[in-house]
Amino acid sequence: MAKFPVIAVLPPLIFAGLAATFYIGMQKEDADALPSTLIGKPAAQLTTTPMPQSPSFDGEDLAASGVKLVNFWASWCVPCRAEHPQLEQLAEEGVTLYGVNYKDKPEDAERFLAELGNPFTALGADTTGVTARDWGVYGVPETFVVDGEGNVVLRFAGPIDPTVLESKIRPAMEEAAK
Repeated sequence: MAKFPVIAVLPPLIFAGLAATFYIGMQKEDADALPSTLIGKPAAQLTTTPMPQSPSFDGEDLAASGVKLVNFWASWCVPCRAEHPQLEQLAEEGVTLYGVNYKDKPEDAERFLAELGNPFTALGADTTGVTARDWGVYGVPETFVVDGEGNVVLRFAGPIDPTVLESKIRPAMEEAAK
């Protein structure tokens, strides 16, 4: 009787073990959520420049009473275009929405807003990426829910679609309003 080499069984066993590990890891709730050190703390400083023909905002605006959202976006960002209808909807509902235009050309940002509409209460340009770095932004779009004391309640990385709006953003806004 021929002996079966153990080494022949190892690759399939290793593969099966890795596949099981990845599968289990993907089953965790909010597996795609990125951590933020700002949750429950004051919003980071804003190092932005004013955008042409738009009011600007600063830390005092973020600390003012009421719930507000801070959205990092760019004209070259395809997911930013996809989430724009939800931002327009929030603006129509009277939500204070501050926009931070990330590493973009002012003329491209203006063209984007002229085409899709401007849902933002006020805007700032982050041409160097310093504000995004200070806020812990991984990429655009990212949205932060800020309470009436200027504290971050939620950081959502990625585009806001209707499901995210109802399951994450609105509950965080309700929490921020308390």
